[in-house]
Amino acid sequence: MNGLVLTPPLSGLWADRDAFAAAAELARDAADGTVVRDLEGRRTLRFEIDGRGYYLKRQTGIGWGRIAEELLHLRHPVLGAGNEWRAIQTCHALGVPTMTAVAYGERGRGPARRESFLVTEAIEPAEDLDVHTRRWRDTPPTPAHKRALIAAVADIARRMHEGGMNHRDFYLCHFLLRTDAPGDTPQLALIDLHRAQVRPATPRRWRDKDLAALYFSALDIGLTTRDKLRFLRRYFPGPLRATLQREAALLRHLAREAARLKRRYERKFANRPALQK
Repeated sequence: MNGLVLTPPLSGLWADRDAFAAAAELARDAADGTVVRDLEGRRTLRFEIDGRGYYLKRQTGIGWGRIAEELLHLRHPVLGAGNEWRAIQTCHALGVPTMTAVAYGERGRGPARRESFLVTEAIEPAEDLDVHTRRWRDTPPTPAHKRALIAAVADIARRMHEGGMNHRDFYLCHFLLRTDAPGDTPQLALIDLHRAQVRPATPRRWRDKDLAALYFSALDIGLTTRDKLRFLRRYFPGPLRATLQREAALLRHLAREAARLKRRYERKFANRPALQK
């Protein structure tokens, strides 16, 4: 899908420029410390305008080989920034807190070499929930804080799935927690939506994949059985007892799938040096 959307401040800064060339220049000239991710065909970096932070995601196509590989594994290839742009708009429509996009561009006829970019406002100061909850085993949070976070995550998951959207990378690391939010209510934002899917209704298969990924990422943060029940009470409508009876097969599936994901994760990183936390 070809298109171009510019809003302030980039609508002013790039008014007399080719926006695609300006995005390419930003990506090319980025200092090492500002590059967040640099993969084949995709670069993500942080930059500032008048002291305010923004993130640029620029894609130059993934090539026919990668497209064929994705299709061979029955996965829908993500061909440009348009998918995340649409997912962000969907989140806003559903009341799911997420990033604010200020610019988007996509051009090119061939899917393998499509050029695209997306610029979003930085959510700062913040830390992702994987980092935030990793400390809980050694330094448990207050019950009120933990319960508020469980409710906030469950609300995001419910609104997203009820609205026909699934994330496909629904891990704790893709929730940002504002660290300067006033009061006791946590402010979360769902990020990294480039693989999200939007339909009139979320297929149960994809809903279950999201929930299994979330459960896997929370396996080792010290959640109790009561914590898990609080999530279910918030996510599913109706009385908890009825949910436990109706969704018994799902709950068994989530436990098995989370355990499988953990085994795969451990095999993948078993021979790698320990990361510095």
